[in-house]
This record gives sequence, structure tokens and C-alpha cells, in this order.
Amino acid sequence: MNVSAEDGETRTRRGRGGAEARRAARRGGPIQQMRYVERKLSVYEVLTQEGLELIEHNADTVLEEIGIEFRDDPETLALWKDAGADVQGSRVRFPRGLVRSLIRTAPSSFIQHGRNPDRSVMIGGNATVFAPVYGPPFVRTLDEGRRYATIEDFRNFVKLAYLTPVMHHSGGTVCEPVDLPVNKRHLDMVAAHIRYSDKPFMGSVTAPERAADSVEMARIVFGADFVDRNCVLINLINANSPMVWDSVMLGALKTYARAGQACIVTPFILAGAMAPVTAAGVLTQTLAEAMTGMALTQLVRPGAPVVFGSFASSISMQSGAPTFGTPEPALILYGAAQLARRLNVPFRSGGSLCASKIPDAQAAYESMQTMLPTMMGGVNFVLHSAGWLEGGLVSSYEKFIMDADQLGMMQVFSEGIDLSENGQAMSAIREVGPGSHYLGCAHTQANFETAFYRSTIADNNSFEQWQAEGEKDAAARANQIWKKMLAEYQAPALDPAIDEALEDFIVRKKASMPDAFV
Repeated sequence: MNVSAEDGETRTRRGRGGAEARRAARRGGPIQQMRYVERKLSVYEVLTQEGLELIEHNADTVLEEIGIEFRDDPETLALWKDAGADVQGSRVRFPRGLVRSLIRTAPSSFIQHGRNPDRSVMIGGNATVFAPVYGPPFVRTLDEGRRYATIEDFRNFVKLAYLTPVMHHSGGTVCEPVDLPVNKRHLDMVAAHIRYSDKPFMGSVTAPERAADSVEMARIVFGADFVDRNCVLINLINANSPMVWDSVMLGALKTYARAGQACIVTPFILAGAMAPVTAAGVLTQTLAEAMTGMALTQLVRPGAPVVFGSFASSISMQSGAPTFGTPEPALILYGAAQLARRLNVPFRSGGSLCASKIPDAQAAYESMQTMLPTMMGGVNFVLHSAGWLEGGLVSSYEKFIMDADQLGMMQVFSEGIDLSENGQAMSAIREVGPGSHYLGCAHTQANFETAFYRSTIADNNSFEQWQAEGEKDAAARANQIWKKMLAEYQAPALDPAIDEALEDFIVRKKASMPDAFV
């Protein structure tokens, strides 16, 4: 028997005395967090007006002439038929302009609420939100090497994301806890985001019923009425490229859209295998697939928040392995961001992506070759911002810390040049004059604590001092940092009545079905 949203809300009221008390209970944690990025730099664009129109024309041609498969989902096929699409079996073809017209009801930006209102994030516009790595079945530490992830690792990464000031979001499947049954692990995963962090988080998409469980758990935390009127969950919905939507993703998409929760509609593309080898071809297919998913959310519930997602990697034409940090995916990211802005919806892409097996120079170079386009292209929601290794197979403790350091630099960079009176520094120039130095002037003394970004990872000391401290490299320093963070972790406050209702829901849900590991 499930705990209903109404029961959860009633128990919360009794526990803390109404809506205001619930809001107060959702606040927590002494951690000084950074607000989501509000970019002041202009976006960089690679496509001209004519180029954008050409990609859009080609995508409409794909939708009209070739169509998209919607497999094993009669309800979705009926929705498309009623909307005016041509449905033949599981293949749907769309009159030009149909999907674009449906997307117009989606909001251009929206707030995803955290249980601590101070942690809520804007998704869209000039905002950029950093979220952790998503999906790996393995974890890696400097001490143990590579191994399968557990629920303890999952909780650790949630804690690290909570403790990291520049991580604006708790994320979703920060690693896959393979020690728990497949059909039940989502309950512990969502509960970990709620209990060990107060930042916004993602729900489960591995089955429609698991998406429904995520919504119910969110209702216990926020109240059913609040969830119906506001976005408290965001979720990753991947197309099965090329040009197929499967029933699992469609079911999760519809569950979240009906509940008014946000879907990141993302074609997952390895160019050369799941899309053409050219950037223009990838953009055409990405746009066609993403538009159909976004439009479907609006058929289910007009006005439901949705995000245009793009995940495009090149592959090695010799081995077929995915490659990262190469020029072509960066061009695709820039172009897809422009297409999203023309649709007037938020955009998801980018991250600290790499194919390296360990947090080494390859990992750093490849990650930065993705993160710089992420920031300059104007990405709104950045999944895989920290912790990604081995093409997404591994969540790395050390790389999480190293990536987070770079995210802090990106956040400062996004502020652009300060042209305030203090930023102009004319008082310093007048005080020092020719031939002297600025170390002791009043302006330097007033600004020295905040003048420059201070890396938590980089070693800028002398060779002798570095040698005396053990000759540690960046990964070794990161290893010390994450261990210290977890040792000092304190959970944000959570209303005991909410925690009790969550546990009741989880226990009842687990008891309703046998364990399944496939």
C-alpha cells in the first residue's frame, strides 16, 4: 500500500504546523553555496541565419518524409494521430510545422525548486546549472582502483555534490548502485538525494512506474499541490537514435509531463554509428528527434517544462569507441544551442567529458575541450559537470573534485569584466603612480581576498615546498580533499515527519514486489 500524496502532506502539516513550517524545514545546511551561473558573456555562435534555416528545413524533411518510430506505445500513437500526424503502424510522419507549433506552449525558462528554497535553480535564459556525472556502473578511487558502484558510493557522491559550493544541483544517477535490486534501487537513490542534500534533484526514468514513484516521493517532500503547480523534478529522457522512441522512455516522459515536471529530451548520438558523420547531419537528426519528444510533452500537458538536450560524441573510425574533446562535437554543441534558442526552450549539453581511464592529462584536456564550448555556447543545464571518466562508465571521486575546481573557474569567468568603480581601479592607479608597486596600496588591500580565483587543487608553491609535502600530484591532492569532505559532512535538516513518510512509502513499495536483478 502506497502512502498517498495527500497523506504525506497531512502528516507534514501535523509534524511542523503548515506550509510555512514545511518551507522552513526544507531549508538546511551551513554550507555556503554559490548561486547558479548567470552568464554575462555573449554566447558564441557558429551558424549563420541561413545555416540555421537549412538545418531546420532538413529536420522538417526528415519528420515529413522519413518519420520517427514510436514503438510499443499505442497511447502515444493515438495522441499523434489526434494531433494531425500520419500514423502508419509505429511510424509517425509529421506535417511541416506541426511539432514546432506544439512546442510553443513550453516555457522558455522555469525554476526547479530545491527543498531548501535558497538552492532552487533557474533553467533557461542566461542561467547555467552544473549537475554531477550521471549513469556510470563503476566508480574509481586512487586507493581502490575501478570497481562496481554501491549504494554507499551513491550516497557519497550526493554528499560531495551537496558540499561542493559550485555544484548547483544534486543530479540523478550519480552512479548505478549495482548491489541493490534493479526494480527497487530507484527508491533508495531518490531518498538519498532528499536526505543527504537539499539541492534540486532528478527522478528515475528506467521504467514508467519508477518515474511515478519519484513523483510520489517528491509529493511527500513538497506537498501534492506544490508539485502540481511547480517543477521539483527534472529527468533525462533519451531517444533511441536513430529516429526511434521506445516505450520505456515514452512512459517516463508522459509520467513526468502529466505531473508538470521537467523532461530533458536528449538524443544520445555517437556520430558515425547512430547518426551521420557530419556535424550538419548530426544537428539535423538531433533536432528532428528532440522536437518530437518535446512536442509530445506538450500533447500530454501543455505548458509542462521541457529542455532540448543534445549529447553528441564522435567515434574512432578504427575501433568504434566513443571519443571526447574533439572539435566536431563542440561544433554540434554550439549549433544545437542556437537551434534551442530559436525554439525558445532551455538547452542541455556539455560537461566534463573524457575517454581517459584515470584522472590524468588526457582527462583534463578532453574535459576542458567540452566545458569551454559548454560555457561559451550558452548551455543552461550541464549534466556530467564533474566526476565523469572512461566515456561515462566510471564515476571518479578524484576527478569529481578536480572538475569542481574547474567549474569554479568557469563560474568566475562567466561574470565577465567588472566595470564598476572598484573594477576600474582608478584609485589604485592614482595612488601608486609611476615606478612603484601595487602590493601595499589601499585598493589591493581591500580586494586581496577576492581578487583572483583560488584553486583548491593547483600547487603554486616552490619546488622545495612541494617536495617537502610529499610530491603530490593533482589526483593525490583531490583524494585528500574528498576524504576530508566526507569525514566532515553534516546532513541538511529534514523534517522528521517527511523522513518518516518517505521511509513508510519505501518500505511498503519494496514489500509489494520481489527483488529483480535484471
